[in-house]
Amino acid sequence: MPVAAFAALAALSGQSPDASDWQAAAGGRQAFEVASVKPAKTWHVPNFPLNTGDAKPAGGRFFATFPLLAYITFAYKVPPYIAEAAITQVPKWATTDSFEIDAQAPGNPTKDQMRLMMQALLAERFKLVVHFETREGPVLALTLVKPGQPGPKLRPHSDGPPCGDFAPPVRGVPLDVFPANCGTDQLNQNAKGLRRIGYRNGTMERIAEAIGGYAGLAGEADKPVVDRTGLSGTYDFLMEYTPGENDQLGRSLPPNPDGPTAELQGTLFLTAMREQLGLKLVRARGATRTLVIDHVERPSEN
Repeated sequence: MPVAAFAALAALSGQSPDASDWQAAAGGRQAFEVASVKPAKTWHVPNFPLNTGDAKPAGGRFFATFPLLAYITFAYKVPPYIAEAAITQVPKWATTDSFEIDAQAPGNPTKDQMRLMMQALLAERFKLVVHFETREGPVLALTLVKPGQPGPKLRPHSDGPPCGDFAPPVRGVPLDVFPANCGTDQLNQNAKGLRRIGYRNGTMERIAEAIGGYAGLAGEADKPVVDRTGLSGTYDFLMEYTPGENDQLGRSLPPNPDGPTAELQGTLFLTAMREQLGLKLVRARGATRTLVIDHVERPSEN
């Protein structure tokens, strides 16, 4: 399964010069109470999304089976769809060999605090040492098709219902509210193959990152997506599209005998983005943050 599809994702102190603002805000270096790391033959979806969103995991438990690269993207908040481009000097086994990690954190930590605990775990068990470098390179700029005019499905958050811990179906919540909760992007797919993606109460910087992730899964983005819309404040977006022949998620999943067999018909990702959100991707150049792996080893025994 390609690492980019793990999203359907050092011995650096949180106070080091390379630490970003989210690490310092989360409180610096932290550790799990107990953790198990062992090789595995198959992959297992995590018990909460390993994307760069802020949705809080419940209960302080971390469980997943992925290659090491997916854990690194989670620990250092690298968008999974650009992991292979944004993380350099990765040994091949770190992208192919799966490891089961089952860990328990003290209390009920935030997702960023769980990332810091994962950093400490990777440093201890995989001897991982990394540093960040800022490099100029190619990016995809998220821009408005018509300057100053978002599409019908990209709306200021203040125009929609307030955030709340909804559990759909929710009486009184409009059908076009998706996802039910704020603070994280979400994807679902119906029996006919139509996909729905959305995010509520996100800055355009965060929405650009989320759209970039889904564009990567759709086979339409292989570079960082940066916000150049000029829109301020927070927004909600909802977009529906049909996966095309370059779709990475469909290629990586095992065949579904109960799924649709005919060639899917519908609006492809980039067209849906233009028509529904009023957005497009434009090739550009910009500064990107690259994670460099200085040292890593296969994990020690439990």
